[in-house]
Amino acid sequence: MEGMTAAPASVIAATAVVTAVCRVSSLRPDSGTIGVTAIDKRPVDGPVHVRPLGLRADVQADRKHHGGLDQAVYAFADEDASHFAELLGREVTPGLFGENLRTSGLDVTGAVIGERWAVGETLVLEVTAPRVPCATFARRLGEPQWVKRFMAEGRPGAYLKVVKSGPVESGDAVVVLSRPEHGPTIREVFTGRSSA
Repeated sequence: MEGMTAAPASVIAATAVVTAVCRVSSLRPDSGTIGVTAIDKRPVDGPVHVRPLGLRADVQADRKHHGGLDQAVYAFADEDASHFAELLGREVTPGLFGENLRTSGLDVTGAVIGERWAVGETLVLEVTAPRVPCATFARRLGEPQWVKRFMAEGRPGAYLKVVKSGPVESGDAVVVLSRPEHGPTIREVFTGRSSA
């Protein structure tokens, strides 16, 4: 792959794992224009197959703004969840932010656009974009000025596209397969600032 490098040995040697796999629990009434929301993701046991449009049995209520090939999976790091838990003064359980994958040991927000991850034995995902907070997310959290506060923290997590389908479950290893030599990172795109 031209313009790509194998990930540094330090990244590959890092122990990164999926700590939770989440999908929609149920569609909930919502005061937004769609009338329902699928943001209520909950952890599931056992393997879940991931295809080009996301996790089996997961849905998006507002398909105009969510989902699709480039937003098939949303990943969020345990480390960022801990940061928000401290900020909010409450636990940020897996799925609370609408994520499909919760990870540990992986700098999700520091990932480079185009970076590829091997997850478990078969699944390959590619980092595409930061999550952009919306009014539905604010209503779910019930926190004043939530969109603005979330933006200010610069820890959005990442949307991913499916390069190779396969199962995923809690405990699966995550390995950075390749990383573009150029930036930008998820954080840089989200904040509009380069770290250079």
